[in-house]
Amino acid sequence: MKIGNIDLGERPLFLAPMEDVTDASFRVLCREYGADMVYTEFIPSDGLIRDAVKAIAKMRTLENEAPIGIQIYGHIPESMVDAARMADKAAEIAGGHGADIIDINFGCPVTKIAGRGAGSGMMRYPDKMVAITKAVVEAVGKPVTVKTRLGWDDNSKIIVELAERLQDVGIQALTIHGRTRCQLYRGEADWTLIGEVKNNPRMHIPIIGNGDITTPQKARDAFDRYGVDGIMIGRATFGHPWIFNEIKHYLKTGEELPPMDVRERVALAKRHLALSLELKGEPRGIFEMRRHLSCYFKGLPDFKDTRMKMVTTLDKEELNGILDYICEHYG
Repeated sequence: MKIGNIDLGERPLFLAPMEDVTDASFRVLCREYGADMVYTEFIPSDGLIRDAVKAIAKMRTLENEAPIGIQIYGHIPESMVDAARMADKAAEIAGGHGADIIDINFGCPVTKIAGRGAGSGMMRYPDKMVAITKAVVEAVGKPVTVKTRLGWDDNSKIIVELAERLQDVGIQALTIHGRTRCQLYRGEADWTLIGEVKNNPRMHIPIIGNGDITTPQKARDAFDRYGVDGIMIGRATFGHPWIFNEIKHYLKTGEELPPMDVRERVALAKRHLALSLELKGEPRGIFEMRRHLSCYFKGLPDFKDTRMKMVTTLDKEELNGILDYICEHYG
């Protein structure tokens, strides 16, 4: 599979862009554990064009993350074009590696974004969505891709026709989350329409499926049943960056890798913490990886008190001590 000139190999796996999750420290680990492409957290176009410090910082990527996509969102065409131009020059503006692709977020369902017509809110305005996409494609030199959903609600699943229109204005890959905006993350993802898009004879760009890929078996089923070119994984990666290796091993051999033991997970959590602190300092580097910390040790018995200590401290030495305790008592 290729996006532009970026060759991602057969059946590539993608780390989904997620706010407060896919920062540089986590992206680096996911790449090391088998993700073929990663994405930044989604970045507001209005924040970029106002030179907001937080938005600019999210554009900074590292060499060992590549290939990487910078994802932007917004509902004002002019702002989206200006933001896309900034993302295209991210290495100059924010430092680091920059972007290999520019991805447009038409999929985020949260009310504060979708409610004002951005993210998956754009599913109610497909003409505007296509016009923004066309303008972005024409404004930048790097490949442009889109991530979106099936539609706004069950009565407006427009993705089959919309995919053709987005392809026609020049996007070079399309990621589809198998839910409508109104579903948010409830219920099961419906992959049948993702498969219909992929098997539409008019479509020639890569189609990446997203939604409910939580095990190697589900990944293989998605590839085999729906014929997608790639799979994007989101929430199942929380505190579990090695899921990409697990899936790749299963796709290749039909066998499951043995689960990572507690000592290995402690070592990985410590490395994640060190990367986060290196990039963000204290206490922010600790605070912003809390979502992952408890997930690293999901399933351990009688773990509630330890978990609470682990996700409430902002002291580096105390946190490392808690991780040592986990290793000693559960390893």
